[in-house]
Amino acid sequence: MKNNSRSILIFTILFGYIILQFLWWEVLLVRQANDIINEKQKIIELTSTDADLLKTQIEELQHKKQMRTYMIVGEGTVFLLLLLFGIFKIKQAYNRETQLVQLQKNFLLSVTHELKTPIASTKLQLQTLLKHPELDSAKQKELIIGAVNETNRLNRLIEDVLLANQAENNNLKISKENFDVSELTEQTVKNYFPNEKINVKVEKNLFCNGDKLLFPSIVINLVENAIKYSPETEQVKVNLQNKNGKLILEVYDNGIGIPDNEKQNVFEKFYRIGNEETRNAKGTGLGLYIVKKIADAHQARILILNNSPKGTIVNVEF
Repeated sequence: MKNNSRSILIFTILFGYIILQFLWWEVLLVRQANDIINEKQKIIELTSTDADLLKTQIEELQHKKQMRTYMIVGEGTVFLLLLLFGIFKIKQAYNRETQLVQLQKNFLLSVTHELKTPIASTKLQLQTLLKHPELDSAKQKELIIGAVNETNRLNRLIEDVLLANQAENNNLKISKENFDVSELTEQTVKNYFPNEKINVKVEKNLFCNGDKLLFPSIVINLVENAIKYSPETEQVKVNLQNKNGKLILEVYDNGIGIPDNEKQNVFEKFYRIGNEETRNAKGTGLGLYIVKKIADAHQARILILNNSPKGTIVNVEF
């Protein structure tokens, strides 16, 4: 933070100095041009004997003096505007680079935590099984299911990173086929969130022409986000319906919500609201980025709306 502040201060002083120097040079040029014209006028006044000719020559000099001033000021103004535009673009590039560095730092912090947690949890559960073979079958099954769930969580994280990388490099391949999206949505929620209380309302026998392997990523990431940013007592709702010939997938939560000025930013890679070092919610900032890329690949529209009385609705319209 100190280095950034120092760089901004040096940047401001440098360009402030350049602009002041440029304005001073412009003033000097105008003065020099005026001095030359004034000297020429004095010479004409001393050497000319014809009053009418003297008047004409002085008027011509005054006109030339005025035009030269306009020319210097005009060219100087254009150059100054170009200089200011260049400074603005450099500042924009600097801000983008600073933001990217911060986003990458946030991603490294979060992905490290996200990788270590399921690995540590799985290791602990397997070690418990090894050290205590006398555990009853119900307890053993519970530990095995926990290890499988943590492994699935780790697998989802790796899949998200791979999908994000493919999307960034425009290598996200879409293999379209006609599939039962109603059944796939229900099965996805059931398989990936077996221990969560999710209200799933799916209109039966809805079919979609899209990528059957990528579609679950939309559902998983949206539901995971809704759970992540909602209190444990609040229920997440998933709706799938055909509305006016369009397939509408909606995920509702009653969580913390998303400020209006952040609703477009959350689709950026690695972007997360707040500071990663003080944030309690898990995540890598890839979920909504992946959802947006898959939606775009299917020519689908995605909107983030405010839920009532609180929370968020994510609407994906195919």
